[in-house]
Amino acid sequence: MSEFQLVMPKMGESIAEATIIRWVKNEGEMIAADETVLEIATDKVDSEVPSPKGGKLIKRLYNEGDVVPVGATIAIIALEGGATATPLAPATEVKTAVAEVEKTIVAAIDTTSTPKPNNAGGARFYSPLVLNIAKEENVSMAELENIEGTGNEGRVTKRDILAYVQNRSSGTVSAPINNTTTATTPAAQPATQATSTPAFKAPKVTLMPGDEILEMDRMRKIIAENMVMSKHVSPHVTSFVEADVTNMVKWRDKAKKVYEKREGEKITFTPMFIECVVKAIKDYPMINIAVDGTNIVKRKQINIGMAAALPSGNLIVPVIKNSDNMNLIGLTKTVNDLANRARTNKLSPDEITGGTFTLTNVGGFGNVMGTPIISQPQVAIMATGTIKKKPAVLETEMGDVIAIRHIMFLSLSYDHRVVDGSLGGSFLRRVADYMEQWDINREI
Repeated sequence: MSEFQLVMPKMGESIAEATIIRWVKNEGEMIAADETVLEIATDKVDSEVPSPKGGKLIKRLYNEGDVVPVGATIAIIALEGGATATPLAPATEVKTAVAEVEKTIVAAIDTTSTPKPNNAGGARFYSPLVLNIAKEENVSMAELENIEGTGNEGRVTKRDILAYVQNRSSGTVSAPINNTTTATTPAAQPATQATSTPAFKAPKVTLMPGDEILEMDRMRKIIAENMVMSKHVSPHVTSFVEADVTNMVKWRDKAKKVYEKREGEKITFTPMFIECVVKAIKDYPMINIAVDGTNIVKRKQINIGMAAALPSGNLIVPVIKNSDNMNLIGLTKTVNDLANRARTNKLSPDEITGGTFTLTNVGGFGNVMGTPIISQPQVAIMATGTIKKKPAVLETEMGDVIAIRHIMFLSLSYDHRVVDGSLGGSFLRRVADYMEQWDINREI
């Protein structure tokens, strides 16, 4: 029989590696074509890896918990029928092949902007994710070499480098001495050494009678890391406005039955909100940007991420690509499709990457407003609160009157490095204006 090499599949343009979270098949077990062999996880989503061919699993090349680059061989499957089996490559040859794949992936990382560390000058391998973080945080190769890694074979993980960056920003970590620097005299050395400061540590938790310890699941750990990273990277400012969305409520009440009967699905407020956000982004394109060091990347595409709560309590953000090219029906169908598949963990990595602006609906939990944390490397995120009936003053030809209106708070958290209060506040007000100007006689 012949052999087939199962490789780590490509899971999206921005995904360079994945973690093996569970082997479904053991060595010696038979595998049917398209049957799941193992489960993997990226920073974005969990996936199953099926075998395109049937046979017997004769060798697993990685263990659960290992981080594996895309394109690396992860298992050897002996195919039934065919030629005589090819002898299994020695472990050293497999490791050499994997190393070559890793070097190829690292070489493909963009090097056109701020210089970043690479594996060529280091004594150990660094994943593309770690190198990207090092580039963004200006962590040198000398610093990387001195970070104690907790990953497989002492590799530096995402958590390791983020912890290092956080400690460095608080002054608890000093940059290592460059070996190429001319040696100073002993008398001069004390003057050049950084003054040490107490290390930043989370407060110690004292257990009390009846307490239960619950370990974070993998997704919650990633969310926690990303939230801390975002607050470290961006100085957050939040602006608020109040919007009279009475026309939107009345229009939806009138259109939802017609739409559901015709299309077989519901129309929610989310696609309506997204349409207003897209219009406002076109008016204020400097909200649709990213920061790369001291450069501002002005996005051409308008890709709206919509935060969705999962049954597990975790959060995921599917992305509606090129939202500005869709009409309301297209937005509605895309929103419903992404939301339904998010709840069943059926999203692909590409469907939760590439966002340029994010919308989150805290009103779905009965909250009137919120101060969301920016999804990096975006510079703004908007939250919609719950819609409540309130008395409001209306200006009419006959004078001011008090009427019952549907009112909602909008909040915008933005990166104050590049978005000032004038831009952030004006953009948010423009979104509210589009909501208030919704055509109640609009055809669906």
